[in-house]
Amino acid sequence: MPVKYKIDKANRIIRTRCTGLVTIEEVVDHFRVLELDPDCPDRADVLLDLSEEISIPEKANLQKIAEEIRRIRGRVQFGTCAIIAGTDALFGMLRMFEVFAEQYFRESFVFRTVDEAEVWLASQHPTTSAAGTSGTCKPFST
Repeated sequence: MPVKYKIDKANRIIRTRCTGLVTIEEVVDHFRVLELDPDCPDRADVLLDLSEEISIPEKANLQKIAEEIRRIRGRVQFGTCAIIAGTDALFGMLRMFEVFAEQYFRESFVFRTVDEAEVWLASQHPTTSAAGTSGTCKPFST
């Protein structure tokens, strides 16, 4: 599956990983699954790892993703969002996504590496721990 997630319930972090060619339909499906997941907290930060994604989303798709985030706000409110981009083109597009989705996150930032994103996300909540549980529908292994 190109879009997988893991819910860290203790720290209220949704860790999503997209790999390979990812379609807008797969991303929309991810939000529908997340919305129905009983382990999904009502408030959560996001670590969005796109370091292994090879597709580059179009502007309209980024806007559609922002609409999906808005749509599920009744189920989950997002705090900070750390995004990892593996290529220059994806990095640029994700900066555009930050603009489209800025009203749905307290703060978001695009990084080049998972380590940078993890450090930044942890710095937003210095009392977090490493415990977590997997999402029930599409978890990934670390």
